[in-house]
Amino acid sequence: MSGPKKLYIKTYGCQMNVYDSERMAEAMGGAGYVETDTPDDADMILLNTCHIREKAAEKVYSELGRFRSLKDEKPDLKIGVAGCVAQAEGAEIMRRQPMVDLVVGPQSYHRLPELEAKARDGAKALDTDFPVEDKFDTLRHRPRARRGPTAFLTVQEGCDKFCAFCVVPYTRGAEVSRPADRVLEEARDLVERGVREITLLGQNVNAYHGAGTDGGEWSLARLIWALNEIDGLERIRFTTSHPNDMTDDLIAAHGECDKLMPYLHLPVQSGSDRILKRMNRAHTAESYLRLIERIRAARPDILMSGDFIVGFPEETEADFQATLDLIEAVNYGYAFSFKYSTRPGTPAAERDQLPEEVKSERLQRLQALITRQQRAAQDAMVGREVGVLFEKPGRFAGQMVGKSDYLHAVHVSDANLSIGEMARVEIVESGANSLAGRIKAA
Repeated sequence: MSGPKKLYIKTYGCQMNVYDSERMAEAMGGAGYVETDTPDDADMILLNTCHIREKAAEKVYSELGRFRSLKDEKPDLKIGVAGCVAQAEGAEIMRRQPMVDLVVGPQSYHRLPELEAKARDGAKALDTDFPVEDKFDTLRHRPRARRGPTAFLTVQEGCDKFCAFCVVPYTRGAEVSRPADRVLEEARDLVERGVREITLLGQNVNAYHGAGTDGGEWSLARLIWALNEIDGLERIRFTTSHPNDMTDDLIAAHGECDKLMPYLHLPVQSGSDRILKRMNRAHTAESYLRLIERIRAARPDILMSGDFIVGFPEETEADFQATLDLIEAVNYGYAFSFKYSTRPGTPAAERDQLPEEVKSERLQRLQALITRQQRAAQDAMVGREVGVLFEKPGRFAGQMVGKSDYLHAVHVSDANLSIGEMARVEIVESGANSLAGRIKAA
């Protein structure tokens, strides 16, 4: 008697893709598949793709090329492409790589089982629609396995901002918020399966405006307060946010909601008003800095995180210096920075591009500043007491590793600790990428 079919999923990009891959695996579990961590013994390979980074599509085609020999050895192997590259490229993927059996966009992956069945019958299966039915509702009754102590939970998808550099409105569609009762139901289910920390996800998560359980429309802050009432859920985070949607009630929640962690990822992209206008960001550097002041007034110990694009079309040295000045003013605990790269179909792709060597040199300078700030923020934790949720064993015997309230990795040597346990920890040392601590005596 043969065993279950095996599914190998490779995930690229953001946390939302990680969440989507989990749901794809659950959908295919209903079709008799179990996950495997290697493509070599898989009956189906699924690439869940991201279109944000440079040459994203070409990297997918290159990855598919690596599976050609595997497909030759196993003709019954099915290969699929999902996610944002699938949405953007559609049938072009099958034309360029005939070995691909199915292509499915990020709004249609609940249809994976029927697409796989179609591919098993020898037909090519393509679905990049924005379907009427809700994929989350379709998947909500799938059996779900025991979980680790942390989980992502998508509450909002799509974006209406149309930043000049971004493909998200074209690949994920317009902003859509899930009803609060569905989010709360999924959160309770996650907690019952062992989750103690939930990170709420959205392309523009703080624009959440879902139908509330009271018949009204809820903001993200209102949803967070409802999640705060779930017994067993100890920590709440959310990402990624837009400065224009940091509402008064959400700022207040950072100061008043005990389960909302003191960490906020709030991308600004540039410190130059001229470039921000060219990016269609609809805020200024000054309005961003005043917003940071208000957030820190509500929660003085909050650790700020940001995103920066270096070398946007027409960026001058003065524009770049304005970005460095903003970074100095904010003093980030974390930040992510990238060289601008064109995305076909976006307005910025049609503008005059900066030389690659200019972008590279500016990125090095910006990252050096960010690294100094991150190092200082981590070093400042020494001597402090923080909460830590332990997620996995460390490299050494008796060692456990977890994340602090501020998202720093913390390792503790204590044979009595277990996965999913929370403890107060005194930080005693700051290493290259983590903190060392000891359990505080009760």
